[in-house]
Amino acid sequence: MPLYVYKAVDRDGETVEAEREAADEAALILALQNEGFLPIRVAPAQSRPFAWLGFRRNKARISQKQIALFTRELLTLLHAGLPLDRALTVLLELTTKEPALNSLIGKVLDSVKGGAQLSDALESQGGVFSRFYINLIRAGEAGGALELVLERLSDYLERSKELRDTVTTALIYPAILVTMAILSLLLLLTFVVPQFTEMFESAGKELPLPTQIVIGVAEGLRSYWWMFPILIAGIASYFRYQFADPERRQVWDARLLNLPMVGDLIRKLEVASFSRTLATLLTNGVSMLAALTIVRETLGNRVIVEGIGVAVESLKRGGSLSAPLIESGLFPTLATQMIKLGEESGHLAEMLERVAVTYDKEIKISIQRMLALLEPILIVGLGIMIAGIIISILMAILSVNDLAF
Repeated sequence: MPLYVYKAVDRDGETVEAEREAADEAALILALQNEGFLPIRVAPAQSRPFAWLGFRRNKARISQKQIALFTRELLTLLHAGLPLDRALTVLLELTTKEPALNSLIGKVLDSVKGGAQLSDALESQGGVFSRFYINLIRAGEAGGALELVLERLSDYLERSKELRDTVTTALIYPAILVTMAILSLLLLLTFVVPQFTEMFESAGKELPLPTQIVIGVAEGLRSYWWMFPILIAGIASYFRYQFADPERRQVWDARLLNLPMVGDLIRKLEVASFSRTLATLLTNGVSMLAALTIVRETLGNRVIVEGIGVAVESLKRGGSLSAPLIESGLFPTLATQMIKLGEESGHLAEMLERVAVTYDKEIKISIQRMLALLEPILIVGLGIMIAGIIISILMAILSVNDLAF
């Protein structure tokens, strides 16, 4: 039988990582559940010594947009009174132009027709659906409120997508500026400057130092241009290697949190994600320990993940959620005080949702402030570099003219 690696949570909320043989991923997931574990990730234990380089098998991926669309359309069909298997059949017919999603729905439909719960059918799809998604579906099935859970899931996915789109859209203009700056400099150095090189060499006079530097850089680009793709690939491979190891990843995440402005934005993004995910899980009846374990899997910064782990240990000892978060200093004061107030009033889920909404707005404001600083810096920087090249050429031309007279 094939060997699989898995990550799961035991009854005490501890994370367990190990290897086990099983007939397939679905069989391993079922075996772990029967033993009282909550599977988080299951994958084939394949030997991939160069995995950190980013080499992956070509496999059709299901995007978050497709998952959100699947959730919303399934909700609509169930609201219309269709049974689950019929709703999935209709979705199968509607997604014929999307092979990856159509294949996934077909597998889910086969599992449901075979008597499986929707949550188990989704879980057997090899990690396409997150633990957060599956546990909410399972909670909805247990409480007989699948439609309500799908509606909350759909709203959650839409808000998360809106937040991601806000960040992505904000980065488009700076990315265009940086690209244009690089292309402009390459054009000047590889096509414009060489036109003057022969004239300067025939002048028989030593050129000004700025002109020598510009000509040297231009000749280097023309002669060794092939090194730049190798350098970029090397840098990308280095960072993949660094982020592949949890300890090295944590060091880099700590550095990012300490960066001015960038660290504050990352912190707010993680707080918004943490609050919204935890609020959604608690609202749908998932226990606090299980919810926090799932939330940790959705966060990207390992330093903040470790801080949540401390909070989990505090809860196991009968402590509160807010106290270790306040002590860690990782969360903004406003967020921790709102969480503390939610615990004391018995309305933690509602307060977490307010924290998420508050920091969604804070993120948009922070992005606007960053762009307000970044755009003029990029424009001025590009202007200075281009002006420097032009001035160095003019200095050489004036030097040649002085020689002629």
